[in-house]
Amino acid sequence: RSTPRGAASFDVHATPAVTVHMIHSPTTKPTTDSRWPLDPDIEVVVTIDVTSRSVDDNQVKISYYNREGNELAVAWLYLTCVDVSLDVDVSRSGRVKSKGKDKAKWTWGPDGQGAVLLVNCDRDSPGAGGTDSGQADIRTPAGRVRSRGAPGGIPHFHALRPCPLCPPDLQDMSVMLLRTQGPSAIFAEYRVVLHVPETDADKVRVFHAVRGDSHPHYKPVLGPDKLSYVLERAGHGDSTFYVEGLAFPDRGFSGLVSFSASLLEVPHKDSPGTPIFTDTVVFRVAPWIMTPNTQQPLEVFVCSIKQGSDSNEAFLEGLRALQRKAGCRLTVCSEQDTRSDRWIQDELEFGYVEAPHKTFPVVFDSPRNRGLKDFAFKKILGPDFGYVTREPPGKSVTSLDSFGNLDVSPPVTVRGKEYPLGRILIGSPLPWASGRRMSKAVRDFLFAQQVQAPLEVYSEWLSVGHVDEFLTFVPALDRKVPAPAASPGAPKIPFSSCLSSAGIWGMELLGGGPGGWSWGGRGASQRGTGLFHPPKGPGVTAGLSPAGIPAAPGQSQRLLPALQGEAAAGPRGSHAPFGPAVGGQCCLERRVRELLEPLGLSCTFIDDFFSYHVLAGDVHCGTNVRRKPFAFKWWHVVP
Repeated sequence: RSTPRGAASFDVHATPAVTVHMIHSPTTKPTTDSRWPLDPDIEVVVTIDVTSRSVDDNQVKISYYNREGNELAVAWLYLTCVDVSLDVDVSRSGRVKSKGKDKAKWTWGPDGQGAVLLVNCDRDSPGAGGTDSGQADIRTPAGRVRSRGAPGGIPHFHALRPCPLCPPDLQDMSVMLLRTQGPSAIFAEYRVVLHVPETDADKVRVFHAVRGDSHPHYKPVLGPDKLSYVLERAGHGDSTFYVEGLAFPDRGFSGLVSFSASLLEVPHKDSPGTPIFTDTVVFRVAPWIMTPNTQQPLEVFVCSIKQGSDSNEAFLEGLRALQRKAGCRLTVCSEQDTRSDRWIQDELEFGYVEAPHKTFPVVFDSPRNRGLKDFAFKKILGPDFGYVTREPPGKSVTSLDSFGNLDVSPPVTVRGKEYPLGRILIGSPLPWASGRRMSKAVRDFLFAQQVQAPLEVYSEWLSVGHVDEFLTFVPALDRKVPAPAASPGAPKIPFSSCLSSAGIWGMELLGGGPGGWSWGGRGASQRGTGLFHPPKGPGVTAGLSPAGIPAAPGQSQRLLPALQGEAAAGPRGSHAPFGPAVGGQCCLERRVRELLEPLGLSCTFIDDFFSYHVLAGDVHCGTNVRRKPFAFKWWHVVP
């Protein structure tokens, strides 16, 4: 429509910074003098890779010719190139690289890409009332609100990651860079807007590092009540933003959040603007990850009970001896802090969160809510130690909500499917039966983390109903990981084949049956559906045959010793069995040694008879262990 009358061909010339691309069919060719026929199928695309120094400093000249080759007219295209780029740590290297590819896509696996975001669930300021994610301002360790600024009045802008000189709060966040470069006159007529979808806004908060007179000011710009932010000084290079997660993956939230930077044309000051370019990045919120007994212990927690006939002083002495062997830290929680609640395994579970630039432990507080109800929040939550909890609606809980009913296997590969971070085990009733069940709020949370594929296990045949009453995992020098299952029947296990590639003897941690289920039933099992079946090899256990599981739930008590691993390979703590003496030695103690010591484990038997055992518990129920995180990166998992 704009070509001159009589034009038959054209050519294109441009200034050096401009690259001209001719898109045409294979049969269309230019003439010897580089002129192209006026064909509607020909497209001319121009690109510029160099930011303009001034407005209209790049030009494209299009000349039109008639059939005789005479120039009929000339059209000029004036171009100004600006750089608007939103960048994050797409490569998961701990460093933000500019102009990454496919930034709006997040993929799993060792060859995947996409940035990672931590939930800022620790408490870097002792004076804060809750977790840092609940604070609208960044706080220093002394509790001073800095509008999120650097210490000592020294300006620090970090293009790669938060540095050690920044407030600790910033180090729990991920860096996002917004680059805007180009002639200032352009940015006087166009706006650069950073924005977040409304569906993601309550999951994140973003702070802009704004240079102040003496130190940077960290201004909250996006979050639950802020969907967009206009960059005030666009065109002056990199603007640094810090992003914190406010919510873990959960039911209805996959963990993915996105941010976009748009260049808007604004014809007048009251106009909302028209986007002419948008760059988008995606983060995935790091999941909460459990650690199995086979990971190295870092700290053992136990409650001190000094009052009454069921005092655990003798138990503590045995535990201290075991701790000296294992070489890990022992934390004895006072009776005042625990309100005389000794069952610390039931109250909480230790795990961790990890991003390429930061890893820290996170305690998961159960909805059990007895004497230890506030212990994790008041005594464990702190600098670089996070906290998360889930409460069911109506506060209705059962014994199966206690975290003695929550365990995780070591890494395993079964039928070609890899679980490099193991599988979470949840004790439950049979899928078709009514009865006690772990709260849906807790189960939804665990399933939503994705990287440890939870498996529900039939445990309600026990009166307490916890999975830790009949199953644990121990390491061995040959790197196989047996799963001893204690019960008073024949030396068989009611569940499982050998998970051969990881050497796990225990539950069949496969895809399970319908809904991620495995169970120990009466009679034959079905391998194809992931139901339990007896092992083909010798079990490292004094176990229960499949026919020995009660038909009715809640009728059985756990009587045999339980284990608590104090070292990844080495000393193991066990309930002192006090079984019948045969030849001057407890027959149960001898049997436990015969089973575990050939694996390279040394056994320490601790007197917990009156302090735990007669109260329907054991050494595992009365202790809790924080362990070393996996070396394997969770983003390399393929769910």
